[in-house]
Amino acid sequence: MRKDIVKRSKILIVDDQEANVNLLLSILKEQGFIGLQSLTDARLVQPLFLDFQPDLVLLDLKMPHIDGLSLLKQLRSRIPDGVYLPFLIITGDLSQRTRQAALSLGAKDFLTKPINPAEAVLRMYNLLETRFLYLELQESNRILDERVQERTRELELAQVDILRHLALAADYRDDLTGLHAQRVGLLAALLAESIRMPKDEAKLIRGAAPLHDLGKIGIPDHILLKSGDLTPEEFEVVKTHTAIGGKILSCSSFPLLKMAEQIARYHHEHWDGSGYLGLKKDDIPLAARLTSVADTFDVLTHSRPYKAASSLEEALAEIQKERERQFDPDVVDALVKLASSQDLLQLDQALVGEAGVTAPVRMEADPVAG
Repeated sequence: MRKDIVKRSKILIVDDQEANVNLLLSILKEQGFIGLQSLTDARLVQPLFLDFQPDLVLLDLKMPHIDGLSLLKQLRSRIPDGVYLPFLIITGDLSQRTRQAALSLGAKDFLTKPINPAEAVLRMYNLLETRFLYLELQESNRILDERVQERTRELELAQVDILRHLALAADYRDDLTGLHAQRVGLLAALLAESIRMPKDEAKLIRGAAPLHDLGKIGIPDHILLKSGDLTPEEFEVVKTHTAIGGKILSCSSFPLLKMAEQIARYHHEHWDGSGYLGLKKDDIPLAARLTSVADTFDVLTHSRPYKAASSLEEALAEIQKERERQFDPDVVDALVKLASSQDLLQLDQALVGEAGVTAPVRMEADPVAG
């Protein structure tokens, strides 16, 4: 340990008495230290301190121009919080007041004049040993933190991947391409960005919105896949998919699943309160309002065997007609803005590589409006 300390250490000596500096340099060189710098003018210390980045500072208290306590205060202000950099104070003043003042400013130990070489070496070794143990601990913590962050990223990616496949499993029941849910997620995220939702929340929507219709796995095929109009009784069964999806996604501590639960439960609420549960306006979670518009747009602009796709203009007109009735007006305006920037035309192409599809995806609609 001592050989490593001697090899690695950088020591800065500040004393206006050249004789003291030469004595300390002689003691340190005799021990094998080579990383040494010294100054007798306290006014020149700060630039050298920042450039040299010492592991130990030997600092005299009584100096002209800038006294040791003032210089100690200046140098300590340049050290980042949590960094252990020891200052060894050289002084002939043994008063309690002086020692307390130095300790309060960050001094770690004292050398009394006249300097005893053996004592000086032991005190310096002790401080340097603590310094390097701190650096080792800091590096270990950095490596551990990187591993934790890497593992967290892996878990987040695994979570997103599992949820994407879960959304696809529900989507395949009435969308043979399996891309409806992913398009809704992508468009909901674009709308979130358009209304300047915080980036972390927009990112969550990208992963959570595809699960909006997860509850459809609990709807019988003869109702979900019915080609004709639904009876009132059948429609009541279809409406339960929001509660089913919310229940499946409930009780999670993960922000992504919490948002997915909100979207699943409330994406059929209407701005004017005429939706499934009667929530209105801002009582409806914003993520659900965004997903509602994205879902409806995708339904309108994609075809099924029993229904032709609407044109972009027709879909926008239909959604604008429901502005302030079914849909949040701000979200509708964001959709129109996206349409004018041509971003909506890229949704299918953006999902080609992600979904493993090798050809452009044709737009298709959902038989049960989301």
